[in-house]
Amino acid sequence: MNVLMGLIIIVFGIAAILTVFRIIRGPSILDRAVASDVLLTEVMCVIGAEMAINGHTRSIPVLLIIAAVGVFGSIAVARYVARRDNTTS
Repeated sequence: MNVLMGLIIIVFGIAAILTVFRIIRGPSILDRAVASDVLLTEVMCVIGAEMAINGHTRSIPVLLIIAAVGVFGSIAVARYVARRDNTTS
């Protein structure tokens, strides 16, 4: 089981590094928003894999909070971009 968890951490760690690079580099706010959603999803996948490997459900509230932050963050960015596009037109 430790080998499997190590492999999961390595794969998702590389994906997280690439995602953080996209958040930093951009170029647009929408690219950054999508990358932050991907990063939150990667964190959720690692927590879910840890729950499945160790056979517990104690982290479900954490997963729900992360999912809610992702949804509300996406909505906030979409509203900001829509408002910004309306003022420049």
